[in-house]
Amino acid sequence: MSEERIYTHLRDLRVTPLLEGMTLEWETRYGALLKQQEGPSELDRYPPEAFAPPDGNFLLLIRGDELVAGGAFIRHDETTAEFKRIWTRPDLRRQGLARKVLVELEAQSARQGYSKVYLSTGFRQPEAVNLYLRSGYTALFEFPVDPDVPRLLPFEKHLVP
Repeated sequence: MSEERIYTHLRDLRVTPLLEGMTLEWETRYGALLKQQEGPSELDRYPPEAFAPPDGNFLLLIRGDELVAGGAFIRHDETTAEFKRIWTRPDLRRQGLARKVLVELEAQSARQGYSKVYLSTGFRQPEAVNLYLRSGYTALFEFPVDPDVPRLLPFEKHLVP
């Protein structure tokens, strides 16, 4: 079964399962570390307008009438989109949905004038690290990654025009 690609905004109610799923996953993987954090959570760090054109966008992959995956980007700098909120429903992982999200976000960010992508993932998300490396992203950090040392793992990729 194929997925419909829908570009929308952060306040769209269809985005809610993605945000709730990400929150649950972060709490599961990073629990106590998140409670020690000061300042706004990752989900509250950016205003909704940052994820809207002309600087950003928010993608949902819908199968039937269910959200199966999604992701977004914001402006990192004049030529660079920063990918955020990349998520796949846990029971549908290992089906290539995250890769579909990446490919579509890359295409859309290029259509919006960006020539490079920056993104980061958490230090306890080895499957995301593997996805980004297999998708042509360059790691901007040293290996190996210690799952007990809190840090962001940044990547970049130059988009082909």
